[in-house]
Amino acid sequence: MALRIALSGFIALIVAMGIGRFAFTPQVPLMIAEHQFSLTGAGLVAALNYLGYLFGAYDAMRASHHVERRLWLGIGGAVGLTLFSAVIDGVWWHGAVRFAVGWASGWSLVLVAAWANERLAHYGHPALSAVVFAGPGTGIFISGMLAVAIHSLALSASQAWLVYGGLALVLAGMISVNLPRAGEWHRPDEPVVPLVLTPALKRLVWSYSLAGFGYILPATFLSQMATVRFPGSLFAQFVWPVFGAAAVLGIIIGILTRHQLTTQTRLAITLWVQALGVLSAEVVPGISGLVLGALLTGGGMMSVVQLAIQHGRELAPNHARYMAGLLTTGYAVGQLVGPMLSALSTVLTHSLEPALYVAVAGLVIAGLLVINTPTRAMACKSTLP
Repeated sequence: MALRIALSGFIALIVAMGIGRFAFTPQVPLMIAEHQFSLTGAGLVAALNYLGYLFGAYDAMRASHHVERRLWLGIGGAVGLTLFSAVIDGVWWHGAVRFAVGWASGWSLVLVAAWANERLAHYGHPALSAVVFAGPGTGIFISGMLAVAIHSLALSASQAWLVYGGLALVLAGMISVNLPRAGEWHRPDEPVVPLVLTPALKRLVWSYSLAGFGYILPATFLSQMATVRFPGSLFAQFVWPVFGAAAVLGIIIGILTRHQLTTQTRLAITLWVQALGVLSAEVVPGISGLVLGALLTGGGMMSVVQLAIQHGRELAPNHARYMAGLLTTGYAVGQLVGPMLSALSTVLTHSLEPALYVAVAGLVIAGLLVINTPTRAMACKSTLP
């Protein structure tokens, strides 16, 4: 039963995050080539997606009723809206749909992770939660490999959306029997003492928010950067699947090293590795820079998510779902700022370079914020407003 839950959470995040949310990245070069929008427009569309993600994560954090319904709507919405993307055109239509997909993926990440973690702990297999967090990276790899096939078949952006949406529909159907129905899972958190944001928790939230800002620019524009630097190259098509495969590899490395160092030290190191990846993509010449960028930034993507949520549980063990939602909300704020900065950078300088350097600085600071955080902290002194 525990393995079934872990695999269901894994596939749910493939659908909602890896495909529903991140299939947009390999679609950006195709839609720009079809004149659906410019690079600046792509940044604005991405910003609307992250705004929706912010609202979805915040709502999931605060929800006390209809929680299972939100989980279902998150996964189903990601499928339906991916298919709907095939029949729309232009910045504002895609922006509206990306906003809704972002909301759905915010619901999905917080609630699927909370449901899977709770059920796996109940069955005595909490370590299997790492399998769930491999879902987005696997989905990115799958969508990236599909993008390679789509390019080789010379399909249009509309046809590509149908391919992504069709796969998401099949995968969602496979796990629908295992997802919680109304009343089967949710029990409102009833901690003995209320939560307070201690200095350690505040540093974690700030760190994770900067992590969202730092990684999102390469996560959004890596395929476009490869296409611009190596037009017509087969290599450019493989940058995104490398990013996704690295995310899965990062989770595997995290599992193998889980008994080494403390959670916050591993989190800080992972953030600095991502900073090195973003910097490499910009300053290392040729194909090597983009490969390093994809490996190092992608490799840390879901490891940062898993380690930050784990550290939140260590600091506030009686408030796991609330902390997951709070952290995801901060992450979404950081992700929202990233594309806005990219749009400003491309308007003023016609280049992403200034925004990428700011992202590197953000990731370095994010690591510094958590490196000395105590493993445990008193988190129950007064009530949150």
